[in-house]
Amino acid sequence: MRNISFGSVNDKVSIFWLIAILFSLLLMASGASFASTTPRISAGEYHSLALKSDGTVWAWGNNSDGQLGDRETINRRMPVEVLGLKDVVAIAGENTNSLVLKSDRTVWVWGDNSDGQLGDGTTKKKYFPVQAHGLKDVIAIAGGNSHSLALKSNGTVWTWGNNKNSQLGDNTTTNRNIPVQICKFKGVVAVAGGGFHSLALKSNGTVWAWGFNNEGALGDGTNMNRSTPAKVGSLSNVTAIASGYRHSLALKSDGTVWAWGLNCYGQLGEGTTANRNTPVRVSNLSNVIAIACKGNHNLALKSDGTVWAWGSNFYAQLGDGTEENRNTPVRVSNLGGVIAIATGNSHSLALKSDGTVWVWGLNGSGQLGDDSPRDRHTPVQVKNINLIQSKVLTPETTTTQKATSLQ
Repeated sequence: MRNISFGSVNDKVSIFWLIAILFSLLLMASGASFASTTPRISAGEYHSLALKSDGTVWAWGNNSDGQLGDRETINRRMPVEVLGLKDVVAIAGENTNSLVLKSDRTVWVWGDNSDGQLGDGTTKKKYFPVQAHGLKDVIAIAGGNSHSLALKSNGTVWTWGNNKNSQLGDNTTTNRNIPVQICKFKGVVAVAGGGFHSLALKSNGTVWAWGFNNEGALGDGTNMNRSTPAKVGSLSNVTAIASGYRHSLALKSDGTVWAWGLNCYGQLGEGTTANRNTPVRVSNLSNVIAIACKGNHNLALKSDGTVWAWGSNFYAQLGDGTEENRNTPVRVSNLGGVIAIATGNSHSLALKSDGTVWVWGLNGSGQLGDDSPRDRHTPVQVKNINLIQSKVLTPETTTTQKATSLQ
């Protein structure tokens, strides 16, 4: 065989790009594509959201306020694409509305807007995405019960929506229909929205909270509401935060989880049902890499890909095959290989490494996406979606999705 050599750097570079182009053409011909976005999952009260690797957003479940973004108010039992969205990098579900962050660092919102939670300067609900007013350079978003949060690249926090319990942190109780900055509050790297309170994680590993505090959800040792951020106890080395209805979670760098606030369903996971206004460690839980909560239950993802749950289980949202509340973590049945988790009010979601989404719990509005109205006690797969594949819908699938509705 004749040896072929390339004497110059330019020759080698040309061959490199030729091979890359040919490889790309082969992938395109086979229907594959390069993943440009990290797949994500999220949920509102009774609806679910998914972000695919191609930057599109898909939604299913309750749609009474247009929170699925498909210009309809028809509930969906299987995923439908949110209209007019591309280049999305993050998603967040609120009770009855949704928000996303695009790659240009703008925020887009849709659904219920009765408290100004869409941040578009009105209180009129939107059935398709609209841009939140004046927000630029955003790097993270979060949704609460009826309020929203955005974190900018300079470490400042901006909030809007319902403020009856000072959950916007702007030292008032005035609702806001455009984003306002929390004054003199910087160095933030993550935000989370609860039922009527909010959390922020600073770069030094401390957690700050504000809003409703009757059951101690702010973790500052009191039961007084706060209209500006207050430091959560003596927590340090925190790497992630999550907010439930009236309780809060923090994940520390050592893989342990800490909780505080309302505990009537055992949602603090420390073996009792006593409320706590300072953080306590969740029992028998280690090697955790992610946490999630929305209503009165919690999920934790371990480094081995297993998921653990505790708290309210009225609708089987803990996924352990029962409807018994748990005040210490139990393993979600028949589930492994998980890379991300999310919770709705009474349902739960998990994303596996193969791009499939798995769900369990309440399903009365179709929020499990399995084309069924049945609650599920253990995980089932969401139909017709894979988050690491490009959008591929057959005419039959499209027709089925458009026709699917709940009365």
